[in-house]
Formats: sequence, C-alpha cells, structure tokens
Amino acid sequence: MPKLNPYLNFDGKAEEAFTFYKSVFGGEFRGGVFKMGDAPGCENLPEEEKNRVMHIALPVGNDLLMASDIAPSMGHKLIEGNNNYVSIFPDSREEADKLFNGLSAGGQVEMPMADQFWGDYFGSFTDKYGVKWMINYSSQNS
Repeated sequence: MPKLNPYLNFDGKAEEAFTFYKSVFGGEFRGGVFKMGDAPGCENLPEEEKNRVMHIALPVGNDLLMASDIAPSMGHKLIEGNNNYVSIFPDSREEADKLFNGLSAGGQVEMPMADQFWGDYFGSFTDKYGVKWMINYSSQNS
C-alpha cells in the first residue's frame, strides 16, 4: 500500500513554519534544510529567493511532513485556501490536546477539541501560517 505524506508550500516562510512544527512534534529535520540558492541551475535566482527552502522534511511518527517555498521569479504563486488539511491521529486524548494547543497557538480555531457525535475526540484549526489541521483521536484505534 502506498504511503502518503503531506507536502506544504509557503511563500518564504517554510523554514520558520517547520521550526515551529518541530517545537511541537520534536525530532530533527530529515536531511537538513535545502535552500534554493544551493541547487544547480538556481544561480540566477534573485538574491531574496536564494535563501528560500527548496525542500524540508520533518518526521512525525512513521510519516513525513514536507514542504518548500515558492519561487515567484519562476512564476510560482501561493494561494492559501481551505482545500487542504493535515489530519493527525494521535494515540491519546492527552496527545490530541497537546498537539492541538501547540499547533493552533497564534492561529484560528475552527472547532475546539471536543467529543463528537461519531464517537471521536476531534478539533480543527488554521495555524498561524495558513495551514489547516485536523486532530482526531479515536479510542477505538488505541
């Protein structure tokens, strides 16, 4: 079965966002932080884009949360929208609360963590970087 890993795009804030995510999840960036200015063929990028992130990955459990910044000089345009969520399934209610409180800090809560009619403990929010998250703890899966 294929494995899915969320991949996020930012407009110059990938490293800042992932440093924040690392403070919540812990761990280390897999392979370091790759900058656009270090990649072959990117020597002619504007100076302000050379320090943008080409790729960053943070292990979270058995999965990877990955991202990059856009390069406006290459025609990239970031449009924040509501069509993507990163859905996390923690192992306990306590972990659900920790992740929710940590990641939602400075963001906008859509649904506070609460027991839901379908039987799970669930909440959703947009973090301070415009990324939408769902935290869903199911006691049936623990």
